Amino acid sequence: MSRARVTIPGNHLLPTLLGPADRHLRLLEAAFPQSGIHVRGNEVTVTGPDAPGVARVLEELITLVRQGHPVDSRSVVHVIDLVAADESPSEVLSDEVLRHARGPVVRPRSRGQKAYVDAIRSATVTFAIGPAGTGKSWLAVAAAIAALQAREVERIILTRPAVEAGERLGFLPGDVAAKVDPYLRPLYDALYDMLDLQGVQRLLEQEIVEVAPLAFMRGRTLNRSFIILDEAQNTTPEQMKMFLTRIGFGSRAVITGDVTQVDVAGGRSGLDGLETLLAGIEGVRFVHLSSRDVVRHPIVTDIVNAYDKASSETGGEPVQDRSG
Repeated sequence: MSRARVTIPGNHLLPTLLGPADRHLRLLEAAFPQSGIHVRGNEVTVTGPDAPGVARVLEELITLVRQGHPVDSRSVVHVIDLVAADESPSEVLSDEVLRHARGPVVRPRSRGQKAYVDAIRSATVTFAIGPAGTGKSWLAVAAAIAALQAREVERIILTRPAVEAGERLGFLPGDVAAKVDPYLRPLYDALYDMLDLQGVQRLLEQEIVEVAPLAFMRGRTLNRSFIILDEAQNTTPEQMKMFLTRIGFGSRAVITGDVTQVDVAGGRSGLDGLETLLAGIEGVRFVHLSSRDVVRHPIVTDIVNAYDKASSETGGEPVQDRSG
C-alpha cells in the first residue's frame, strides 16, 4: 500500500487548506475514495493507491496559499482536476493576465491556456484554435485590456465575420450598426465583464476600443493596436489574407477559431491550411486548445461528452432532436 506524508509549513495555513468544517478535506476524500487521509497537527498522512496524487494536490495547494492565492472549494476541485491531468496548478494559476474591478483576477486555468497567454505576450500574431468554452476570446480580450492599461498599445480593435449558421446581414432589420450588432455581442459581453459600464462606453466613444465587422477592416493599416479576430473559421481565405495584411507597426493580433464549427458559404474557411502556409514566419504562433481546456460550468463538459459519445455511436452523424 502506498503511503505519503505532507507537512504543512505553519499551523496558520491549516484552516485554509482544510476549509471551513474540513470542507476541502471532504472534497479530497470524495475525489480519491480509495485513499485514507489523516490529519494530525500540521502533518497529513495519506495511504492507499492514490496517495502520491493526494500528496501532490496538497503540495500544490500549499504553494498556491503561500503565493497569496485564495483557496475555496471551487479552486480545490480545479487543482484536483489539473493534477489528474498531470498539469502543474501552481505554475498555471500563478499567472495573472488582468486584474480588474469587475470580478476575480483573470488567469489561465489550464496548461493549454497558459501556453496561449504566453504566445500572446511573445508573438506578433497568435492563432488560437479550439472548441467553445476554452477561453479563446475571453483571454484575448483580457490580454488586450492589460496591454492597453500598460500603454503597450493605443487602441483595441475587436472584429468578427458577420456570418452565423447561414444567415446574412440583409435578412436583419435596421441600419448597418443594428445589423452587425448581434454578431459582435459576444465581444461586447467580454468587455462589460471586465470593465465597468461607464468605462466601456467612454472607451467606445473615444474610439480607443472599436468593435466592428471584419468587412470594415478592408483598406486600413492598424498601427499600435491590439486586434482580435474572433470566430475566424467563418472567414474566407481572401478575408483572412485581407485581415492579416492590416497589421501595422507596434500592433499585435490574436485570431481565434473553432474548425469544427465552420458556417462560411461553401465551407472554405480562412483557417484551412494556414498553419502550413505560415510555418516558419517569425512572430507567428499557433496554439491548439482541446476539451481539457474547457473552463465553463462542469455541466457543459458533461453535455459535450454526452454529444461526443452519441456521435461516436451513430458513426459520426450529429444527434437529431426528435422531441418536437
